[in-house]
Amino acid sequence: MPEFQKNTFKHALAEGKLQIGLWSSLCNSIAAEIVSDSGFDWLLLDTEHSPNEIPDLMQQLQAVQRGTATPIVRPAWNDAVLAKRCLDIGAQSLLFPYVQNADEARSAVTSTRYPPHGIRGVASASRASRYGRVPGYLSKANDEICVLVQVETREALKELEAIAKVDGVDGVFIGPSDLAASLGHIGNPAHPDVQAAIKDAVTRLKAVGKPAGILTGNEDEARRYIEWGYLFVAVGSDIGLLAKNADTLAKKFKG
Repeated sequence: MPEFQKNTFKHALAEGKLQIGLWSSLCNSIAAEIVSDSGFDWLLLDTEHSPNEIPDLMQQLQAVQRGTATPIVRPAWNDAVLAKRCLDIGAQSLLFPYVQNADEARSAVTSTRYPPHGIRGVASASRASRYGRVPGYLSKANDEICVLVQVETREALKELEAIAKVDGVDGVFIGPSDLAASLGHIGNPAHPDVQAAIKDAVTRLKAVGKPAGILTGNEDEARRYIEWGYLFVAVGSDIGLLAKNADTLAKKFKG
């Protein structure tokens, strides 16, 4: 009989272990398979800002299951139906975008839990349970689901501690691009005001014992964020890797 799958990313966060990740927006199972075995701890499969849909996501989850990276899916919105569909195809970790307060954080958690602790609908033979073959899946699933919530506005920063303290929230992700826009510096997350807010956020999250995450394609920024205490850090994206290396190769021959 298939064994219940342990969520290595969730347990690593709980143990305070740094988790280095990569953003994946190419919506392609081959690309996801390639980068999933590069040595990263986690791989974010995005649906908010990339044209990923459930059939595409399922193929990507199948492709990465032998890799080193735990897949994390970002639903397009903090929506119980979207969360349910991602969980049923086998995702164990979800990053919910644009969470503004504790009530919205609780809604995110509730959408990932079976009753009586939540409202996740029960499917007896989904891919998550290996089509009904995993013994006790329904009674064990809640414990291995990882809920990450995204704080990305001035208003959400004011509610940071309340969001972080919601039971079932495993980590808080600071969205630098949207935060920069909210702070009046759209397109410039490196602005001193934005950087100060990013540093303040991780300090406050450490104070309440909640892991903090962030994304950057800049190596110096990534190392600085790690030094500040960010625990799950995406250090690039598949699109960025492809574009940068393709541009560099072309310039070598085209001047």
